[in-house]
Amino acid sequence: MPDVPVDALGAGGDDDAAERELVERERADLREFVAGLSADEIKSGGWFTKLIAQALNSYTDKVDWHYFQDRYEGVPADAIVDQRIKMAARYAALEGGLSGAAYTAAIVATLGSGGGASPVTVPAAAATVMVDVAFITQLQLRLAYDVAVLYRISIDLSDPDDMWKFIRVAFTIKSGEAVREGVVKVVPVLVRPVIKRFYSGPLLVSARALPIVGKYLLQRSAIKIGIPLVGIPLAAVLNRYTTLITGKHARAVFRNEARVIELAENLSERSQHPQLMLWVAWLVIMADGKITDDEALLMRHLARLVRDRHQVADEKLARLVDVDPAEVWRCLEAEPGDVGDLLDVANRVANVDGVVNALERATISELQDRCGRVRHRHKPPHEAAGRVDQSTEATTELS
Repeated sequence: MPDVPVDALGAGGDDDAAERELVERERADLREFVAGLSADEIKSGGWFTKLIAQALNSYTDKVDWHYFQDRYEGVPADAIVDQRIKMAARYAALEGGLSGAAYTAAIVATLGSGGGASPVTVPAAAATVMVDVAFITQLQLRLAYDVAVLYRISIDLSDPDDMWKFIRVAFTIKSGEAVREGVVKVVPVLVRPVIKRFYSGPLLVSARALPIVGKYLLQRSAIKIGIPLVGIPLAAVLNRYTTLITGKHARAVFRNEARVIELAENLSERSQHPQLMLWVAWLVIMADGKITDDEALLMRHLARLVRDRHQVADEKLARLVDVDPAEVWRCLEAEPGDVGDLLDVANRVANVDGVVNALERATISELQDRCGRVRHRHKPPHEAAGRVDQSTEATTELS
């Protein structure tokens, strides 16, 4: 993604010359960035910290939901995301081809022997490697950000938790094994053992330092330059493939988060018993004693929406350790009127993670019985009288 993204749906990806010019312009900008790095920053991974600031600061100022609305008004988010993933993959493959010709054994030697913390002029071969790494890293960061924005997922890059979540999504760090197997399938058979040896190292799930991620990304690119005769095609293939993985992973993560938020908004908007809805939702979630990520996300947004829309902040629920079903049933029975909407809440909450287990079904079944009793108890007098009259008429007809 360039600093100001092109119109993916409008361009259609047919203008190869324009795309090549765009990639070359980005590479020229990144050569200036690389020229300002020290050899120590390259080896240690410190370059990654600097690149994040350069890649995202100006970009996030320009690209937001309104940016996409202006260009793709009325187009569903899924369609725009699909086009942007394909566009980013084309840019990645094109850049890999341009850089591949410069990959030689001298590059590996330079990266292995360089050192020192003072700024130095990076040799041309090593600079080519770093431009490739920086280009793909920046491309994938911006692609992941685009996907988040299109699904209206708020990313606060000044918040450490949000930043690490974003980085893990952008570089599929948590699913490293899946990435390894995917890469192995698309590279030439003769070099698959080399790929497997690299990706068999420890995953970065617990990595909490940006330079560690930078070292990981630089090492990943070493695959493309350390195998004789296949550098150019392999660079293009791996650049394209890792970018596709980034886009698809970001789409899966952020689309699912958007789905859960949408469910929370719908439940909150329709609820006639917002406070009791929270208790019922939590009772269903805790029925099996386990909390999935989707359930935790749903509960977090439900509590926020009930607080914002209904001005209900349940401190008792916030302090709760173990939920007591009997207490929830007492609250349910004390609620006036029809509480049938809570049954819909329970069913939707149970289905949020795609699996409704036996314990959740049992809780929902009991809730259904109790909702029926509450509805019967609170029937208006004229309806009860109507039932008596009908019964009398039926008896007269039979006699």
